[in-house]
Amino acid sequence: MLVYHGSNHIVEKPQIIPGSKFLDFGVGFYTTTNKKQAERWAQKVSARREPKRQLISTYEVDENYKKSLRVISFNVPNAEWLNFVCSCRNGRNISLDYDMVFGPVADDNVYSTIVLFENGIYDEAEALKRLKIEPLFNQVLFHTEKSLEFCRYIDFYELTRV
Repeated sequence: MLVYHGSNHIVEKPQIIPGSKFLDFGVGFYTTTNKKQAERWAQKVSARREPKRQLISTYEVDENYKKSLRVISFNVPNAEWLNFVCSCRNGRNISLDYDMVFGPVADDNVYSTIVLFENGIYDEAEALKRLKIEPLFNQVLFHTEKSLEFCRYIDFYELTRV
């Protein structure tokens, strides 16, 4: 399986960098199987940081990870995914139980629905109904050093600015 990481620099050696920002699936190295999603991430990162380059690093994931790692996968934005993302974004890092996490991205549009759910404005059914109409991209989180052993850097490409 190929995965992509969008950034403002080339990432030949992915790392788990602890951070204070609470993300969808917790702390780790985020990738996607969707090139267009990685390009969107690179554009966002480039807009906020120096240098202003938009780079996509490509990796091959050794399929043996399935035999060796603790993995959780969310194929659709269901109640389990919604509660998992809310817990991780609120600092309850339940992703610690897993080496890798696969699932939809809670981007800005999706996240506004999640905030309304967390604040009790939407119940679970309403939040899930609204999430089903959003175009959702996927993300693959490498959450542990052990998981990164299955991620091999291949190459990168740079987006040209228009």
